[in-house]
Amino acid sequence: MQIGILGSGLMGGKLGTLFARAGHEVVFSYARSEQKLKKLARDAKGKARSGTPREAAQGADALLLAVHWSRVDDVLQQAGDLSGKVIVTCSLPMNAGDTGLVIAHSSSGAEELAKRVRKARVVSAFGTVPSEVLFGVFEARRKARRPSLVYCGDDARSKQVAAGLIRDVGFDPVDAGPLRIARYTEPFTLLIAQLAYEGDGGPELAYRFERFGK
Repeated sequence: MQIGILGSGLMGGKLGTLFARAGHEVVFSYARSEQKLKKLARDAKGKARSGTPREAAQGADALLLAVHWSRVDDVLQQAGDLSGKVIVTCSLPMNAGDTGLVIAHSSSGAEELAKRVRKARVVSAFGTVPSEVLFGVFEARRKARRPSLVYCGDDARSKQVAAGLIRDVGFDPVDAGPLRIARYTEPFTLLIAQLAYEGDGGPELAYRFERFGK
């Protein structure tokens, strides 16, 4: 697939790199400098290049939205018409100081995003793990027991696209249901962040759900 990366910080840069290494065509966009985008594309190897958000969106089979919540409107405006596009978002609706969620309980960042791009199809995924664990999970992807990764959305085909990308990175996709379930997965992300960054074990943290019984 061709995947446009809207936001090339830690999450966007690492996921875009892994998508390229998994065989996808990737366009990195929206960073503080064009040099950073070019370096990401060069280091990712595979079919990766740099571009503007509009170039990343054009022809893309899926877009990864990975910007700070305060930048969402700006990057969407630069991307242009996103009608019919699959947008996989890992952008948490955090306040300016990254100390808390500005949207929670009765809605979610993913749902608010879907209202802003009504003709696109939004799936919430990848936000529930720290960026530090991504390369380790990718390197261990051939192991039988993979870590879980929850995702949610309202469009079945778009969720299939997201699930495929989740597998490509090395996780076992867990369908959590419709997009409104992001009201639960987004606060869950703060728990993961607490364990990753405030705990003693370091930020290379993933999770796995297991079922017991008959």
